[in-house]
Amino acid sequence: MGTRAGGRRTGPKCIAIVGPFASGKTTLLEAILARTGSIPRQNPVSSGNTVSDHSPEARAHAMSVEATVATTEFMGEQITFVDCPGSIEFSFEAEPVLAACDLAVVVAEADEKKIPALQLIMRKLDDLGVPRILFLNKVDKAIIGVRDTLKMLQPASAVPLLLRQIPLRKDGVVIGSIDLALERAYIYREYAESEVAQIPGDDKARELEARFSMLETLADHDDQLMEQLLEEIEPPKDAVFDDLAADLRDGAVTPVLIGTAEKGNGVLRLLKAIRHDAPDIEATRKRLGAPDGAATLVQVMKTIHTPHGGKLSVSRILSGQVVDGSELWLPGGDTAKVSGIYRMLGKDQVKLTIAKAGDTVALGKLDEVKTGQTLSSAKGGTKPLVQFEPPQPVFAFALRPKERKDEVKMSAAIQRLAEEDPSLSLRHNQESAETVLSGHGEMHLRVVRERLEGKNQIPVEGHPPAVPYRETIRKSAQQRGRHKKQSGGHGQFGDVVIEIKPLPRGSGFQFTDTITGGVVPKTYIQSVETGVRDYLKFGPLGFPVVDVAVNLSDGSYHAVDSSDMAFQMAARLAMKEGMAACLPVLLEPVMKVEIVTPSDATSKIIALIPQRRGQILGYDARPDWPGWDVVEATMPQAEIGDLIIELRSATAGVASYRAVFDHMAELTGRLADEAMNTNGKAA
Repeated sequence: MGTRAGGRRTGPKCIAIVGPFASGKTTLLEAILARTGSIPRQNPVSSGNTVSDHSPEARAHAMSVEATVATTEFMGEQITFVDCPGSIEFSFEAEPVLAACDLAVVVAEADEKKIPALQLIMRKLDDLGVPRILFLNKVDKAIIGVRDTLKMLQPASAVPLLLRQIPLRKDGVVIGSIDLALERAYIYREYAESEVAQIPGDDKARELEARFSMLETLADHDDQLMEQLLEEIEPPKDAVFDDLAADLRDGAVTPVLIGTAEKGNGVLRLLKAIRHDAPDIEATRKRLGAPDGAATLVQVMKTIHTPHGGKLSVSRILSGQVVDGSELWLPGGDTAKVSGIYRMLGKDQVKLTIAKAGDTVALGKLDEVKTGQTLSSAKGGTKPLVQFEPPQPVFAFALRPKERKDEVKMSAAIQRLAEEDPSLSLRHNQESAETVLSGHGEMHLRVVRERLEGKNQIPVEGHPPAVPYRETIRKSAQQRGRHKKQSGGHGQFGDVVIEIKPLPRGSGFQFTDTITGGVVPKTYIQSVETGVRDYLKFGPLGFPVVDVAVNLSDGSYHAVDSSDMAFQMAARLAMKEGMAACLPVLLEPVMKVEIVTPSDATSKIIALIPQRRGQILGYDARPDWPGWDVVEATMPQAEIGDLIIELRSATAGVASYRAVFDHMAELTGRLADEAMNTNGKAA
């Protein structure tokens, strides 16, 4: 009997279900819940009535837009499954979940177009050190064989994909599977447990060949098994199962099981593999580097704001236990008191009195707690076990309520949404007076808007954020500005002569004075600078002025009527008249853009860059990412607003980019006129 794995790990488990968009994750969860008796029947995704379809946005777009938590029981053991969205736009939902789960089930299919998306998921699992099983879905519709499928999918995985089952066919139709570890056939029955059968004689040779290939891979990590294969000794089945479990837990292999979730086929074998092979909370705690000791440790996986129950923090109990009323310490030293413990099944909740190590539960009303935080019963708290860095936003729009009375309400609602989805970012642009919401794609922000209007009853309007255009000058000029006003009593008098000169790009603004003889008293020189700076907020083209030097060279004053305000007004008049003679020109921000794309789409990406007034700087293979390239370019910020939509369209939804400011460039002609008409403010 094998001893590498140390036997089956008992206790509650947490399993993440991940995979590319439309691979069948939600269908698999539905099949699992039906098979374990948590729901009366398996509902098709098209019905809009699955456990994961509890939000109107998910139903409207026929896709998961948030992680769904469902706890069930199988053969006397508690297992929590978390169905994570497959779209890259909602992929950050999975990261806090994956960190705290014991195992990931990666749902994939024989679709070459989805390999880059699969690679993104596998890389994230590698980064977090999460063991995984690959469930090869839709085998009844596959055109190529499973071994050819694995050859196609292998580049997406850094560790070997280990085939544990092969399909059983009759007249070219998949009717079941052959388990290579058990050496047993299973005849599929729709929405029911498969029927055990002998391996047909015609399939015996194929089974032996596939089994030997599986054992060869396992022997890479087991010298005794290697000797047995060399000596043509049949290894004991329990030793084979021990190797399968040990290699899975060590992350040395990714076992591959097959089935068709839509019909409930292959689901029972998957559940049994999870029950037997998955690591437990102790292994997950070790992977996270959790401190030893008797303290209760809680890792927050997700935040939910419910209509009636308030805030819920979906959490994994890493050690110790939590009871209603428990006080937990946050990393910063504050405390939070648990008010309610719940087991989740989609939108449904069952109240509990206690949660123990390994349990995945929702903790009520931890108002200061955020997704990804580590909570502890130890005084002062503990350092975070994992750090999450949301990817740079790639899409944004400026948002405002249709009615001004909803401004405060909208701000509070967005803050709640950002708690649920930390990959959202919100900022107020003081220059444009816009509230700008940023995220990871057009659909991502569309869902946010729908939640504002539906869940929160706040009608909103959105438009592309303003581009921060600037203006500068091409030539120098000298200008006098005189402000004189008499209206009884003290009048107003200020008189200045200024020299306006262009500066090199990126120099900003410089103010000097060459006043002699006190023609402008020192008291008022600062007033002149204030007036100049005030004017430069919006130049003759309607934008902030940059890269300009102004020198105060001459002027005059009146002992009684001159004042701070009079010299500010004189300076503004001089700037207004002088700037018009300096040949003002519009400047637009140009960004340096780094696009990551599958290599087979690189030519498409290179072709679209010039269409957006971009300049290609070069491209190269993405380091340590086989089959991916990095394209570098410069592109006007005005062209980047909806760039991600075109990038994703060209790459089956997986390309992304990073953009940083590079320089300002002159903009003339029709585009400049459009920018001024749309965004400019008259001076």
